[in-house]
Amino acid sequence: MNDTVTKDKLVADFKVVVADAEELLRATAGQAGDKAAELRGRLQEHLGRAKESLADAQAVVVDRAKQVGHATDDYVHENPWRAVGVAAGFGFIVGLLIGRR
Repeated sequence: MNDTVTKDKLVADFKVVVADAEELLRATAGQAGDKAAELRGRLQEHLGRAKESLADAQAVVVDRAKQVGHATDDYVHENPWRAVGVAAGFGFIVGLLIGRR
């Protein structure tokens, strides 16, 4: 679960970086010079690859979350009373902790 949250945060942070880089490209589009044009071209290439990688990573995260959800659903269907017992125990412990405040 924590691994999924970390991947989700990484994907979100990477989207922000890509958006900022695209904005920087747009802002410097008027800059003259062969060197600037070459740098913009390379940056656009890298951004394109980064977007593809981001889409792949996001798909992996979504697929993994679906697998975990299906596994949990299967477990609960196979062991309904155990799942109820675990949920009740968890609720009891949370109730005790809240009651102590």
